[in-house]
Amino acid sequence: MKATIERATLLKGLSHVQSVVERRNTIPILSNVLIEAVEGSLRLMATDLDLQINESVPAAVDQQGSITVSAHTLFDIARKLPDGAQVSLSAADGRMAIVAGRARFSLGTLPRDDFPVIAEGELPTSFELPAETLKQIIDKTRFAISTEETRYYLNGIFLHLSDDVLKAAATDGHRLARVTVAKPEGSDGMPDVIVPRKCIGELRKLLDEVDGSVGVSLSSTKIRFDLGSAILTSKLIDGTFPDYSRVIPTANDKILKLDPKSFMEGVDRVSTIATEKTRAVKMGLDRDRITLSVTSPENGTAAEEVPGDYTSAPFEIGFNSRYLLDILGQIDSDLVEVHLADAAAPTLIRENDKSPALYVLMPMRV
Repeated sequence: MKATIERATLLKGLSHVQSVVERRNTIPILSNVLIEAVEGSLRLMATDLDLQINESVPAAVDQQGSITVSAHTLFDIARKLPDGAQVSLSAADGRMAIVAGRARFSLGTLPRDDFPVIAEGELPTSFELPAETLKQIIDKTRFAISTEETRYYLNGIFLHLSDDVLKAAATDGHRLARVTVAKPEGSDGMPDVIVPRKCIGELRKLLDEVDGSVGVSLSSTKIRFDLGSAILTSKLIDGTFPDYSRVIPTANDKILKLDPKSFMEGVDRVSTIATEKTRAVKMGLDRDRITLSVTSPENGTAAEEVPGDYTSAPFEIGFNSRYLLDILGQIDSDLVEVHLADAAAPTLIRENDKSPALYVLMPMRV
Protein backbone atom coordinates (compact mmCIF):
# COMPACT_ATOMS: atom_id res chain seq x y z
CA MET A 1 0.00 0.00 0.00
CA LYS A 2 1.04 3.58 -0.59
CA ALA A 3 -0.78 6.77 0.39
CA THR A 4 -0.23 10.44 1.22
CA ILE A 5 -2.26 12.18 3.87
CA GLU A 6 -2.29 15.57 5.58
CA ARG A 7 -0.81 15.37 9.09
CA ALA A 8 -3.82 16.96 10.87
CA THR A 9 -6.25 14.55 9.14
CA LEU A 10 -4.14 11.52 10.08
CA LEU A 11 -3.72 12.75 13.65
CA LYS A 12 -7.45 13.29 14.15
CA GLY A 13 -8.30 9.81 12.84
CA LEU A 14 -5.57 8.12 14.88
CA SER A 15 -6.55 10.01 18.07
CA HIS A 16 -9.99 8.36 17.83
CA VAL A 17 -8.84 4.82 17.18
CA GLN A 18 -5.71 4.61 19.36
CA SER A 19 -7.63 5.33 22.57
CA VAL A 20 -9.46 1.99 22.18
CA VAL A 21 -6.11 0.15 22.14
CA GLU A 22 -4.98 -1.03 25.57
CA ARG A 23 -1.44 0.02 26.53
CA ARG A 24 -0.55 -3.49 27.69
CA ASN A 25 -1.51 -6.39 25.48
CA THR A 26 -0.71 -10.07 25.69
CA ILE A 27 -1.82 -10.44 22.05
CA PRO A 28 0.60 -8.35 19.93
CA ILE A 29 -1.83 -7.61 17.08
CA LEU A 30 -4.24 -5.92 19.50
CA SER A 31 -1.63 -3.17 19.97
CA ASN A 32 -1.92 -2.39 16.28
CA VAL A 33 -4.19 -0.27 14.12
CA LEU A 34 -5.41 -1.76 10.84
CA ILE A 35 -4.84 0.65 7.95
CA GLU A 36 -6.63 -0.03 4.68
CA ALA A 37 -5.86 2.18 1.70
CA VAL A 38 -8.82 2.33 -0.66
CA GLU A 39 -9.66 4.83 -3.39
CA GLY A 40 -9.58 8.33 -1.92
CA SER A 41 -9.33 7.36 1.74
CA LEU A 42 -7.60 5.48 4.52
CA ARG A 43 -9.75 3.26 6.70
CA LEU A 44 -8.43 2.94 10.25
CA MET A 45 -9.59 0.29 12.66
CA ALA A 46 -8.67 -0.71 16.23
CA THR A 47 -10.15 -3.19 18.70
CA ASP A 48 -9.69 -4.68 22.16
CA LEU A 49 -12.00 -7.63 21.25
CA ASP A 50 -14.90 -6.04 23.16
CA LEU A 51 -14.91 -2.63 21.51
CA GLN A 52 -14.08 -1.76 17.91
CA ILE A 53 -13.77 1.57 16.14
CA ASN A 54 -13.68 2.20 12.39
CA GLU A 55 -12.74 5.61 11.04
CA SER A 56 -12.44 6.79 7.44
CA VAL A 57 -10.15 9.73 6.57
CA PRO A 58 -9.49 11.31 3.14
CA ALA A 59 -6.10 10.53 1.58
CA ALA A 60 -4.38 10.41 -1.81
CA VAL A 61 -3.94 6.68 -2.46
CA ASP A 62 -1.32 5.59 -5.03
CA GLN A 63 -1.48 1.90 -4.26
CA GLN A 64 -4.33 0.14 -2.49
CA GLY A 65 -3.60 -2.39 0.23
CA SER A 66 -3.77 -3.00 3.97
CA ILE A 67 -1.40 -3.52 6.90
CA THR A 68 -1.35 -3.30 10.71
CA VAL A 69 1.13 -1.20 12.69
CA SER A 70 1.54 -0.13 16.32
CA ALA A 71 -1.31 2.30 17.06
CA HIS A 72 0.35 4.27 19.86
CA THR A 73 3.69 4.56 18.03
CA LEU A 74 2.08 5.83 14.82
CA PHE A 75 -0.08 8.26 16.81
CA ASP A 76 2.98 9.61 18.69
CA ILE A 77 4.85 10.07 15.41
CA ALA A 78 1.93 11.95 13.84
CA ARG A 79 1.59 14.08 16.97
CA LYS A 80 5.23 15.17 16.80
CA LEU A 81 5.34 15.95 13.09
CA PRO A 82 5.18 19.65 12.11
CA ASP A 83 1.83 21.30 11.36
CA GLY A 84 0.78 21.14 7.72
CA ALA A 85 3.17 18.28 6.88
CA GLN A 86 2.22 15.85 4.12
CA VAL A 87 2.74 12.33 5.46
CA SER A 88 3.63 9.52 3.09
CA LEU A 89 2.80 5.99 4.27
CA SER A 90 4.00 2.94 2.38
CA ALA A 91 4.14 -0.70 3.38
CA ALA A 92 6.22 -3.54 1.92
CA ASP A 93 8.18 -6.57 3.14
CA GLY A 94 6.89 -6.47 6.72
CA ARG A 95 7.80 -2.80 7.30
CA MET A 96 5.96 0.49 7.07
CA ALA A 97 7.83 3.58 5.93
CA ILE A 98 6.57 6.95 7.18
CA VAL A 99 8.07 10.01 5.52
CA ALA A 100 7.23 13.64 6.29
CA GLY A 101 9.63 16.38 5.16
CA ARG A 102 13.07 15.33 6.39
CA ALA A 103 11.74 12.87 8.96
CA ARG A 104 11.74 9.16 8.11
CA PHE A 105 10.52 6.24 10.19
CA SER A 106 10.38 2.52 9.56
CA LEU A 107 8.05 0.44 11.74
CA GLY A 108 7.49 -3.28 12.03
CA THR A 109 4.11 -4.53 10.85
CA LEU A 110 1.86 -7.57 11.26
CA PRO A 111 -0.29 -9.02 8.47
CA ARG A 112 -3.84 -7.82 8.00
CA ASP A 113 -5.24 -11.39 7.99
CA ASP A 114 -4.37 -11.85 11.69
CA PHE A 115 -6.40 -8.79 12.73
CA PRO A 116 -9.54 -9.75 14.68
CA VAL A 117 -12.88 -8.19 13.70
CA ILE A 118 -15.96 -8.17 15.93
CA ALA A 119 -18.70 -10.07 14.09
CA GLU A 120 -21.79 -7.93 14.54
CA GLY A 121 -24.37 -10.46 13.40
CA GLU A 122 -27.93 -9.20 13.05
CA LEU A 123 -28.68 -5.83 14.68
CA PRO A 124 -32.49 -5.85 14.42
CA THR A 125 -33.23 -2.59 16.29
CA SER A 126 -32.18 0.65 14.55
CA PHE A 127 -33.02 4.23 15.39
CA GLU A 128 -31.49 7.70 15.47
CA LEU A 129 -30.78 9.90 18.47
CA PRO A 130 -29.67 13.56 18.32
CA ALA A 131 -26.02 13.86 19.38
CA GLU A 132 -27.07 16.39 22.05
CA THR A 133 -29.52 13.86 23.56
CA LEU A 134 -26.83 11.18 23.70
CA LYS A 135 -24.45 13.64 25.38
CA GLN A 136 -27.12 14.46 27.97
CA ILE A 137 -27.75 10.77 28.68
CA ILE A 138 -24.03 10.09 29.17
CA ASP A 139 -23.12 13.24 31.13
CA LYS A 140 -25.97 12.93 33.59
CA THR A 141 -25.50 9.22 34.37
CA ARG A 142 -21.94 8.00 33.83
CA PHE A 143 -20.53 9.32 37.12
CA ALA A 144 -22.73 6.74 38.89
CA ILE A 145 -21.40 3.73 36.93
CA SER A 146 -19.89 1.18 39.31
CA THR A 147 -16.18 0.34 39.02
CA GLU A 148 -16.54 -2.81 41.12
CA GLU A 149 -15.59 -5.69 38.85
CA THR A 150 -17.42 -8.29 40.97
CA ARG A 151 -20.73 -6.56 40.19
CA TYR A 152 -19.93 -6.45 36.48
CA TYR A 153 -23.62 -5.93 35.55
CA LEU A 154 -23.36 -2.42 37.10
CA ASN A 155 -20.27 -1.49 35.02
CA GLY A 156 -22.27 0.36 32.37
CA ILE A 157 -25.34 2.40 31.50
CA PHE A 158 -28.64 0.51 31.36
CA LEU A 159 -30.78 1.51 28.35
CA HIS A 160 -34.38 0.33 28.22
CA LEU A 161 -37.85 1.28 27.06
CA SER A 162 -40.42 1.82 29.79
CA ASP A 163 -43.77 3.67 29.86
CA ASP A 164 -43.26 4.55 26.18
CA VAL A 165 -40.03 6.50 26.84
CA LEU A 166 -36.32 5.63 26.64
CA LYS A 167 -34.65 5.47 30.04
CA ALA A 168 -30.94 5.40 30.85
CA ALA A 169 -29.79 4.47 34.35
CA ALA A 170 -26.52 3.88 36.19
CA THR A 171 -25.87 2.93 39.80
CA ASP A 172 -23.03 1.77 42.05
CA GLY A 173 -25.28 0.80 44.96
CA HIS A 174 -24.65 4.12 46.77
CA ARG A 175 -26.24 6.46 44.25
CA LEU A 176 -28.47 6.17 41.21
CA ALA A 177 -28.77 8.44 38.19
CA ARG A 178 -31.61 8.14 35.68
CA VAL A 179 -32.43 10.15 32.56
CA THR A 180 -35.65 9.89 30.57
CA VAL A 181 -35.82 10.95 26.89
CA ALA A 182 -38.48 10.69 24.20
CA LYS A 183 -38.78 7.25 22.66
CA PRO A 184 -36.90 7.27 19.32
CA GLU A 185 -38.74 6.25 16.17
CA GLY A 186 -37.86 2.65 15.24
CA SER A 187 -36.97 1.54 18.78
CA ASP A 188 -40.07 -0.65 19.26
CA GLY A 189 -39.14 -4.08 20.58
CA MET A 190 -35.68 -2.90 21.66
CA PRO A 191 -34.08 -5.31 24.15
CA ASP A 192 -32.89 -4.02 27.55
CA VAL A 193 -29.11 -3.52 27.22
CA ILE A 194 -26.15 -2.54 29.41
CA VAL A 195 -23.57 -0.48 27.48
CA PRO A 196 -20.06 -0.93 29.01
CA ARG A 197 -18.17 1.93 30.66
CA LYS A 198 -15.31 1.94 28.13
CA CYS A 199 -17.71 2.18 25.18
CA ILE A 200 -19.50 5.07 26.92
CA GLY A 201 -16.18 6.91 27.42
CA GLU A 202 -15.11 6.53 23.77
CA LEU A 203 -18.56 7.46 22.48
CA ARG A 204 -18.63 10.64 24.59
CA LYS A 205 -15.28 11.78 23.13
CA LEU A 206 -16.52 11.22 19.58
CA LEU A 207 -19.83 13.02 20.17
CA ASP A 208 -18.04 16.36 20.61
CA GLU A 209 -17.32 16.31 16.87
CA VAL A 210 -20.80 15.29 15.72
CA ASP A 211 -23.57 17.65 14.64
CA GLY A 212 -27.02 16.26 14.00
CA SER A 213 -27.98 12.68 14.74
CA VAL A 214 -26.23 9.42 15.58
CA GLY A 215 -27.44 6.10 14.19
CA VAL A 216 -27.87 3.43 16.87
CA SER A 217 -28.24 -0.25 15.90
CA LEU A 218 -28.38 -3.03 18.46
CA SER A 219 -29.18 -6.63 19.32
CA SER A 220 -29.21 -8.24 22.75
CA THR A 221 -25.41 -8.77 22.58
CA LYS A 222 -23.95 -5.93 20.43
CA ILE A 223 -24.47 -2.22 19.83
CA ARG A 224 -23.21 0.01 17.02
CA PHE A 225 -23.04 3.80 16.91
CA ASP A 226 -22.76 5.40 13.47
CA LEU A 227 -21.17 8.85 13.89
CA GLY A 228 -20.57 9.69 10.24
CA SER A 229 -16.87 9.16 9.55
CA ALA A 230 -16.51 6.95 12.66
CA ILE A 231 -18.37 3.77 13.61
CA LEU A 232 -18.14 2.40 17.16
CA THR A 233 -19.15 -1.22 17.76
CA SER A 234 -19.24 -2.79 21.22
CA LYS A 235 -20.22 -6.00 22.91
CA LEU A 236 -22.84 -5.46 25.60
CA ILE A 237 -22.56 -6.56 29.23
CA ASP A 238 -24.08 -10.01 29.58
CA GLY A 239 -26.00 -9.64 32.84
CA THR A 240 -29.24 -8.49 34.42
CA PHE A 241 -29.47 -4.93 35.66
CA PRO A 242 -31.31 -4.75 39.01
CA ASP A 243 -34.85 -3.37 39.21
CA TYR A 244 -33.69 0.09 40.21
CA SER A 245 -37.20 1.59 40.23
CA ARG A 246 -37.74 0.02 43.65
CA VAL A 247 -35.14 2.31 45.26
CA ILE A 248 -36.59 5.54 43.82
CA PRO A 249 -38.51 6.99 46.76
CA THR A 250 -42.06 8.17 46.05
CA ALA A 251 -43.21 9.19 49.54
CA ASN A 252 -40.37 11.41 50.78
CA ASP A 253 -42.40 14.28 52.25
CA LYS A 254 -39.67 16.56 53.67
CA ILE A 255 -38.76 18.88 50.80
CA LEU A 256 -35.72 21.13 50.79
CA LYS A 257 -35.32 23.66 47.97
CA LEU A 258 -32.01 25.45 47.47
CA ASP A 259 -29.60 26.97 44.99
CA PRO A 260 -27.39 24.11 43.77
CA LYS A 261 -24.38 26.35 43.12
CA SER A 262 -24.12 27.87 46.62
CA PHE A 263 -24.99 24.48 48.18
CA MET A 264 -22.28 22.79 46.13
CA GLU A 265 -19.71 25.42 47.10
CA GLY A 266 -20.65 25.02 50.78
CA VAL A 267 -20.32 21.22 50.64
CA ASP A 268 -17.00 21.58 48.83
CA ARG A 269 -15.64 24.00 51.44
CA VAL A 270 -16.55 22.00 54.55
CA SER A 271 -15.39 18.73 52.95
CA THR A 272 -11.87 20.18 52.63
CA ILE A 273 -11.02 18.68 56.02
CA ALA A 274 -12.71 15.33 55.31
CA THR A 275 -10.39 12.36 54.86
CA GLU A 276 -10.75 9.22 52.72
CA LYS A 277 -12.26 7.42 55.71
CA THR A 278 -14.58 10.22 56.79
CA ARG A 279 -16.03 11.57 53.59
CA ALA A 280 -19.31 12.22 55.41
CA VAL A 281 -20.81 15.69 55.49
CA LYS A 282 -23.66 16.22 57.97
CA MET A 283 -26.67 18.31 57.04
CA GLY A 284 -28.61 19.79 59.94
CA LEU A 285 -32.03 20.88 58.67
CA ASP A 286 -34.00 23.50 60.54
CA ARG A 287 -36.63 25.95 59.34
CA ASP A 288 -35.09 27.71 56.32
CA ARG A 289 -31.62 27.05 57.68
CA ILE A 290 -29.26 24.29 56.62
CA THR A 291 -26.03 23.73 58.51
CA LEU A 292 -23.31 21.71 56.81
CA SER A 293 -20.63 20.23 59.05
CA VAL A 294 -17.72 17.81 58.90
CA THR A 295 -15.90 16.27 61.83
CA SER A 296 -12.54 14.67 61.17
CA PRO A 297 -10.58 13.02 64.02
CA GLU A 298 -7.33 13.86 62.20
CA ASN A 299 -8.03 17.38 60.92
CA GLY A 300 -10.66 18.98 63.14
CA THR A 301 -14.11 20.36 62.34
CA ALA A 302 -15.79 22.62 59.78
CA ALA A 303 -19.26 24.12 59.58
CA GLU A 304 -21.14 26.45 57.24
CA GLU A 305 -24.71 27.66 56.98
CA VAL A 306 -26.30 27.72 53.53
CA PRO A 307 -29.63 29.33 52.63
CA GLY A 308 -32.53 27.05 51.73
CA ASP A 309 -36.30 26.72 51.74
CA TYR A 310 -37.31 24.07 54.31
CA THR A 311 -40.50 24.00 56.40
CA SER A 312 -40.66 20.41 57.75
CA ALA A 313 -39.56 19.04 61.14
CA PRO A 314 -35.86 19.55 62.00
CA PHE A 315 -33.51 16.56 61.65
CA GLU A 316 -29.95 15.60 60.69
CA ILE A 317 -28.72 13.43 57.83
CA GLY A 318 -25.26 12.53 56.50
CA PHE A 319 -24.03 12.03 52.92
CA ASN A 320 -20.78 11.09 51.21
CA SER A 321 -19.58 14.55 50.14
CA ARG A 322 -18.04 13.34 46.86
CA TYR A 323 -21.26 11.60 45.81
CA LEU A 324 -23.26 14.70 46.69
CA LEU A 325 -20.91 16.95 44.69
CA ASP A 326 -21.08 14.60 41.67
CA ILE A 327 -24.87 14.90 41.62
CA LEU A 328 -24.97 18.66 42.23
CA GLY A 329 -22.52 19.12 39.37
CA GLN A 330 -25.18 17.79 36.96
CA ILE A 331 -27.88 20.28 37.99
CA ASP A 332 -28.25 23.04 35.38
CA SER A 333 -31.04 25.12 36.92
CA ASP A 334 -31.05 27.75 39.70
CA LEU A 335 -33.09 25.52 41.99
CA VAL A 336 -32.76 21.93 43.15
CA GLU A 337 -35.30 19.89 45.12
CA VAL A 338 -34.07 17.46 47.77
CA HIS A 339 -36.82 15.05 48.86
CA LEU A 340 -36.02 13.56 52.29
CA ALA A 341 -37.72 11.04 54.58
CA ASP A 342 -35.38 10.31 57.51
CA ALA A 343 -31.68 9.83 58.30
CA ALA A 344 -31.63 6.24 57.00
CA ALA A 345 -33.86 6.39 53.90
CA PRO A 346 -32.79 7.03 50.28
CA THR A 347 -32.97 10.71 49.28
CA LEU A 348 -34.33 11.90 45.93
CA ILE A 349 -32.63 14.85 44.21
CA ARG A 350 -33.97 16.54 41.06
CA GLU A 351 -34.46 19.96 39.49
CA ASN A 352 -38.29 19.63 39.53
CA ASP A 353 -40.97 17.08 38.71
CA LYS A 354 -40.67 17.88 34.95
CA SER A 355 -36.90 17.35 34.86
CA PRO A 356 -35.68 14.47 32.64
CA ALA A 357 -32.97 13.55 35.18
CA LEU A 358 -33.37 12.32 38.74
CA TYR A 359 -30.85 11.13 41.31
CA VAL A 360 -31.12 8.92 44.38
CA LEU A 361 -28.48 9.09 47.11
CA MET A 362 -28.12 6.71 50.06
CA PRO A 363 -27.33 8.50 53.32
CA MET A 364 -24.35 7.74 55.59
CA ARG A 365 -24.25 7.37 59.34
CA VAL A 366 -22.58 10.42 60.93
